[in-house]
Amino acid sequence: MDKKIEQLQHLIDESSAIVFFGGAGVSTESGIPDFRSVDGLYNQKWDYPPETILSHTFFMRQTAEFYRFYREKLIVKGVQPNAAHRKLAELERAGKLRGVITQNIDGLHQAAGSTAVYELHGSTLRNYCMQCGSSYDSDFIVAAAAHDDGIPHCTKCGGTVKPDVVLYEEPLDQAVMDSAITALSAADMLIIGGTSLTVYPAAGLIHYFHGDRLVLINQGETREDGRASLVIREPIGAVCERIVVRP
Repeated sequence: MDKKIEQLQHLIDESSAIVFFGGAGVSTESGIPDFRSVDGLYNQKWDYPPETILSHTFFMRQTAEFYRFYREKLIVKGVQPNAAHRKLAELERAGKLRGVITQNIDGLHQAAGSTAVYELHGSTLRNYCMQCGSSYDSDFIVAAAAHDDGIPHCTKCGGTVKPDVVLYEEPLDQAVMDSAITALSAADMLIIGGTSLTVYPAAGLIHYFHGDRLVLINQGETREDGRASLVIREPIGAVCERIVVRP
């Protein structure tokens, strides 16, 4: 492990345009469950599979049931950034890291101080009225549980408020995709952490990176292991806290 940390440190020291691509494993150390882990949401009992509940069709047809699941499983209060989030923010402040591309929807990268964050799947912290576009925070969604139908309605026009989260059957935001592609194309180092790279089209973005410094930090195998310059099978936070940030 020590030797691999030394290798990672050297690669970071030699790089000036790092991009980080992360998944659920980055946030599990903050107490947010991984959908696809053994104890994750996908293995818990509900009337419908989570993939069905978190689809656009289900949201439109059974909005109240969608929100019952969404409030209980996806809105997580009281969580804090962990060592991985904090180290990435530190790398950005030092001018080493150009962007964080995340599949997570918890806003923890921004909470740690990162500013160049590309949220491929949106954020639970943002919500909008489908009729007039008015914005609402997650507290508004939580408070709506007290309503008769449990559905958050716009205070201005009465329209249904929807989370700014990409549901199944919905496309990724093209502007976010374009920004992520631009960052990857200009990167001289790509660190992939806390993701098995099985969720598409998000995982396909990493092929826009054409550099020769590719690092994979994940506790399980990924399909890109053979392409990587360095593979570390450890929790991302435990690895990041050992990195020293140098300008």
